[in-house]
Amino acid sequence: MKRFSGILLCGMCIAVGPGCGDAPANGTSAAAPRATTPATATAPKADAAKADSPKAKPAPELPATEILSVLSVEHEVDVLAQRRGLVQELLADQGSVVQKGAALARLDNRELLAQLDKAKAELSVAQSNVKYNEAELRARQAALRRAQQMHDAGLNSQADLEEAEFRAKGSQHDLEAWGASVEKQRAEIRMIELELEKMQIRAPFGGVVVRRYLRAGQDVLQDDKCFRLSQLSPLIVRFLVPETLARRPRVGDTVGVDLAASARKRYSARIEKFSPVVDAASGSYDVTAQLVGPDLSELRPGMAVRIVWK
Repeated sequence: MKRFSGILLCGMCIAVGPGCGDAPANGTSAAAPRATTPATATAPKADAAKADSPKAKPAPELPATEILSVLSVEHEVDVLAQRRGLVQELLADQGSVVQKGAALARLDNRELLAQLDKAKAELSVAQSNVKYNEAELRARQAALRRAQQMHDAGLNSQADLEEAEFRAKGSQHDLEAWGASVEKQRAEIRMIELELEKMQIRAPFGGVVVRRYLRAGQDVLQDDKCFRLSQLSPLIVRFLVPETLARRPRVGDTVGVDLAASARKRYSARIEKFSPVVDAASGSYDVTAQLVGPDLSELRPGMAVRIVWK
């Protein structure tokens, strides 16, 4: 009986063993959480405040902007014929370097030269008539004074005095008419000389002949293209900047210039001016920059380039 009671008591202890053996000695529950100290709770907030400080974020650098364009110069024009004529002589060809006012070609001017000779001869005749009428006027005025004296002395009639006055006035009018003829002939000569000047095709500025359109013996009309003349320097570049771009140009700023075919060397250009208005069609404005630097000999107007704006 005692052996059976001992076995039964051991079985009951095994059944309730986890609840009995693990109970703490002070009577507190095992599942109760530990208390968190204030220092442990506030430390992450301080670190987050340091991370959100503005000094911890550097300003982003704007990326470089590349814009395609071409090199150009301020003066590049087609020189036109100012008068119709036959090309008599060519004085410049493609590649010729000329100064301002230099003759590039001459047209046949023999007809105008003949007109000039005729006008000069008529001027000479008019000037001779002026001198003759000046002498005649002096003689008529002297005769008028004598007639006046004789009329005052009672030696001639009133009709004789009036006739002397009429002749003196007639000589005065003849002299004025020939004087006007002289001025007319001088104006005619100036017009012919101006037309003769138009028979020479001249360079409006110093530069290089890019192209020759005419040939010797050709009959050109007024406003026909004769030569294309261009400067070689200073080189400028014009490009369009979108209005939405955050970067704004300023006069005096420099931009990089790379050849579109080869970027082995970078040139510099200084911004000279920019348009104060935005083109409504493209939403951009025009910027003009001039190339600067010691070595620009490889560059020519018309070369394709890339504008690098940092």
